Amino acid sequence: MALSQRLQLRQSQALVMTPQLMQAIKLLQLSNLDLVRYVEQELERNPLLERGEEEPANQRAARGEEAYDRNGDIHEPGGLPRQREHASLQRDQVAPVDAPRVQSRSNSDRGARRLEGTPTGATTRNDYNVERFVAAETSLSEHLSAQLALAAMDAAEKVIGQYFISLVDENGYLPADLSGAEERLGATPAEVERVLAVLQGFDPPGVCARSLAECISIQLKDRDRFDPAMQALVANLDLLAKRDLAALRKICGVGNEDLADMIAEIRELNPKPGLAFGSVLVQSVVPDIFVRPAADGGFAIELNSDTLPKVLIDQSYHAKVIRTARNERERAYLAECLQNATWLVRALDQRAKTILKVASEIVRQQDGFFAGGVRYLRPLNLKTVAEAIGMHESTVSRVTANKYMATSRGTFELKYFFTAAIAAANGGEAHSAEAVRHHIRELITAEPADGVLSDDSIVEQLRTAGIDIARRTVAKYREAMRIPSSVQRRREKRVALNH
Repeated sequence: MALSQRLQLRQSQALVMTPQLMQAIKLLQLSNLDLVRYVEQELERNPLLERGEEEPANQRAARGEEAYDRNGDIHEPGGLPRQREHASLQRDQVAPVDAPRVQSRSNSDRGARRLEGTPTGATTRNDYNVERFVAAETSLSEHLSAQLALAAMDAAEKVIGQYFISLVDENGYLPADLSGAEERLGATPAEVERVLAVLQGFDPPGVCARSLAECISIQLKDRDRFDPAMQALVANLDLLAKRDLAALRKICGVGNEDLADMIAEIRELNPKPGLAFGSVLVQSVVPDIFVRPAADGGFAIELNSDTLPKVLIDQSYHAKVIRTARNERERAYLAECLQNATWLVRALDQRAKTILKVASEIVRQQDGFFAGGVRYLRPLNLKTVAEAIGMHESTVSRVTANKYMATSRGTFELKYFFTAAIAAANGGEAHSAEAVRHHIRELITAEPADGVLSDDSIVEQLRTAGIDIARRTVAKYREAMRIPSSVQRRREKRVALNH
C-alpha cells in the first residue's frame, strides 16, 4: 500500500480549558478569606479594577442598616445585594431570588492612576520574600481537628466533636456547662459524654477539660498515676492552694513524705495545655452561608455578603487612558486589563450563584437535621446534589470545599452533610450509615447477659428491621464504635454478675 499525503477538513467539538476557565474553577473552591486575598492581588495588578467603597457605620445606622431597592433586594454597602433564598421543609417550595450583582461604575473624580506598561500578571517589583520559607505553625484547633479526622467515630459523632473543638479556648479548656450544646446539636447526654471522652484522649494531655481538676486528672490518668490518694488530692485543690497540708494528709490518708511527692507530681503537670500552640493566632471559622429558621417553618438561606469582596470596573479611567495610548502595545494592554476585569466581575457573580444553589439543595436534602439534630442526617452524596441542580459532581465538590454553614445548631463544614447510605432490605428508602450505627449500638446496649448478640444475630435483626447489611460491615461499624466482640462482652458480663 503506497503512502501519500492529503489535506482533510474535519469538524469536532472539544472543551478548551482557557486560563480564565481554569481561574473560574479555582475561585469555586476558595474560601471567602482566600477569595479576598486573591481579589486584592488582582486589584494591585489591574489598574481598571476598583475596590467597592464601604459605607460609613453612622450612615448605615441612620438608614436602619439595610436599604431595599425597587425589586426588593437587600443591598449592603458597596453595591452588592445580600443573597437570600428561602427553603421550606417541603422540598418543592424553595424559591431562589436574584444572585448578587457586581456593578460597573464611572468615577471621573478619581485621581489619575499610573499606567504600567506591563502585561497582566507581571510585576516590576522583586517578589522574593524570606518569610515564604518560614514553616507554618499548627494551631490548637487544627491539631485537634487532625486527630478527630483519624478517630474511630461515626460522622454524627465527628460533627459533635468538631463543634466542641470550636469551643476550646486558647488554654485548651471547654466551657464548664455543655448542656446547651446537647440542645443545640440535638444530641443525647450519652452521645456528648462519649464524644467528650474521645476528645479528652487527644494530644496534648489535659486538653478539652472543663475545669482545672479535670485537666489534672486527665494528665495523671495518662501517666497511670491516678490512684485513690491522688484522686482525693485533686478533689481538694482548694486546700492545696491554701497550703493546708494537715487537712490534705488526713483526707488522702498519706504521710508527709508521700504528700510531698504527690504535690511535686502535680506541679510537673501543665495546667494550660493549649498554650503550647499559643504562638499561632487561632482564626475563628467565618461562615459562608447563614441558615435561619423562617416564620413558616422553613429555612432562610443567605450568603455572608460581609466577607465577599466588592469589586468595581472604573470605566471612566479606561476611557481616559485609552485616548492617550501611544502605540498598539499599550492599547492591547488596556484591552487585556478590561477583559480580565470584566471576567473577574462575572466570575464572582457566578461563584455566588453557584454556592447559593448548592447550599439550598443541601438544606432541602438535610431538612431533618436542621429541624431535629444530628441523628436525622439522611444519606447524601455529591451525585444526588449535582443531579438535582443540574451541575457536575466535580463542581459540587469544589463548592463544598472550605465552605462553612452557620445554623441554629452551630457552624458546620458543607462536607459534613454528605453521609453514606445503607440499602433497605425491602427495596424502600435507604438508611444513613449513622442511623445504622445507632441501631447497632442500641441492640448491643439492650442485650441481656445470657443472650449476647453475635454479629450474625445483629445482621438478622437489622434485616428484620428492613436494613440490608453484610456481617463484615456490622463488624466494621462495631469496631469503629469501640464495642468489643460478643465473646469479650459475654466474658465481661459474667464477671460483672459474679461480683
